[in-house]
Amino acid sequence: MAVKIRLLRMGKIRNPQYRIVVADSRTKRDGRAIEFVGVYQPKEDPSVIEVKSERVQYWLSVGAQPSEAVQRLLELTGDWQKFKGLPAPAPLKVAPERADRKAAYEAEAKAAAGLAETPAPAKKAAKAQAPAAEAPKAEEQTGAESGEQA
Repeated sequence: MAVKIRLLRMGKIRNPQYRIVVADSRTKRDGRAIEFVGVYQPKEDPSVIEVKSERVQYWLSVGAQPSEAVQRLLELTGDWQKFKGLPAPAPLKVAPERADRKAAYEAEAKAAAGLAETPAPAKKAAKAQAPAAEAPKAEEQTGAESGEQA
């Protein structure tokens, strides 16, 4: 039995999400799999690639052949280089951590109740300082226009 490591498509019409699976080469693309070994979500920014490295190494060692797409993913994660004995690739780009929504909500609630002062957002603070900085310049120009140079 020929075993392949390939992608199983999931998700919606324009939002593909894939599972990386080990399956018999004769099964359908989205058919029965022997084992699920990872996840690939190409629409995220950056793309999400999660691989169970230990299981992938096992399946590669017993002769499973990766499809071209899966081989590219394994090259990005470094599992293919580990299997072949090549130097490791550059690290993957990771998405920044999301802000804690609960903490932000609590801070806004305190500000609304008047319990704590919140710092003004950067844009509003910059706009508030800009007119104050322009006001002295305007006074200097009016003095020059009034005819003090004569």
